[in-house]
Formats: sequence, structure tokens, C-alpha cells
Amino acid sequence: MTENSAEIGAPNSAGPDIAGMSFEDALRALEDVVRRLESGDVPLDDSITLYESGEALRQHCQKRLDAAQARIERIVAGPDGAPAGTQPFDAADR
Repeated sequence: MTENSAEIGAPNSAGPDIAGMSFEDALRALEDVVRRLESGDVPLDDSITLYESGEALRQHCQKRLDAAQARIERIVAGPDGAPAGTQPFDAADR
């Protein structure tokens, strides 16, 4: 268990630490929360706190993924096949 995941699993610690986490750290912490919940060894009140922390971590990971996707650009080829510019990644799917 990493130091961050230990903090995330502690009651009342789902707050400010998550916002500063990298995607990878948040994902590891989320995986740790899931393992702990799936183990069935966590008391109900702690399970609820873990679930809330897990949801905050999931939202943080999704936000980071969305930001990364927005930064990806697709190179657009002109009629002669040469690169003619770029467009946002998801604009080609519209």
C-alpha cells in the first residue's frame, strides 16, 4: 500500500489530497480502495467512507483522462496526402 492510498483509505481524508494526485497515483489508490471493499473485511461505516473516496478518485481519474484526450490532436492530410494541419481528436468522429 502506498502512502497516498493509506491516506485515501483513512476516514475523512477524501478531500484535498486527491486534487494534487497524478493519474497513476489516483488509479493505484482507486485500485486499493476496490481491493479493500471487495475483501469484505471492512466494517460498514468504513466501507461507506471508502466508497466515497473511491468515487472521488474515479472522478479525478476521469477528469485527467478527459483533459488528456482534449490535448490529443489528429494530423489531417490534404488532397495530396501531405499534412495540412491538425484538428481536435474527437472532431473527426462527429
